[in-house]
Amino acid sequence: MSNRILPLELIDKAIGSPIWILMRGQTELTGILRGFDDYVNLVLDDAVEYSPDPRDKTVVVKKELKAEILLNGNHVAVMVPGGTGPEDSMAARA
Repeated sequence: MSNRILPLELIDKAIGSPIWILMRGQTELTGILRGFDDYVNLVLDDAVEYSPDPRDKTVVVKKELKAEILLNGNHVAVMVPGGTGPEDSMAARA
């Protein structure tokens, strides 16, 4: 028997830890994962949003979100538990 882990189990292990999230489109978020549901809607604390400036795509806009936020799971493309973004991500360039 192999040791398999289900996706929701992996997310559950990440609760209380930093997480790096790539959304559909070009938005990235980092924050502390506080919770989720079966639809992978996520609750984050200390979230920071990184997105390209609409006028100049080479500039990254960093926006600190001061409140607890809820992300719609339909818009999440990739989640990296424990991640703060690689060196070439928007999070690293901001």
